[in-house]
Amino acid sequence: MTDPDAWIAALPEPRRSDVAAIDARIGVVAPGLRRYVDRGLLAYGRYSYRYASGREGDSFVLGLASNKQYISLHAPPTGVEPWAVRLPKANLGRGCIRFRRAADLDLTVIDEVIAAAAAQDGARIVSGG
Repeated sequence: MTDPDAWIAALPEPRRSDVAAIDARIGVVAPGLRRYVDRGLLAYGRYSYRYASGREGDSFVLGLASNKQYISLHAPPTGVEPWAVRLPKANLGRGCIRFRRAADLDLTVIDEVIAAAAAQDGARIVSGG
């Protein structure tokens, strides 16, 4: 499926409403981010990366996925550590915020995550990895 609206519509409730709410918030906070479906998730924006090894690629700056047990917000290339303490009901990975319901999140913090991701849109990131 490649249409973002169809991707959301295909989700069962209550997941559909939660994902749609986060998607709408992304549209308000970062209206310039291109929205598309990539690798089975709803993706926004794009950046290029290059590792010291010479490996190069492109990826989305922000992604929203519906997993079996949770929703995940794949955050900016810079990671999610700056927001960890302010999202106590979420499970945070290195670049991912996992939560069961949108109501579990402090949406002002999520706005900051979205804005940080939007700032990376179109960036070229060189990493030591």
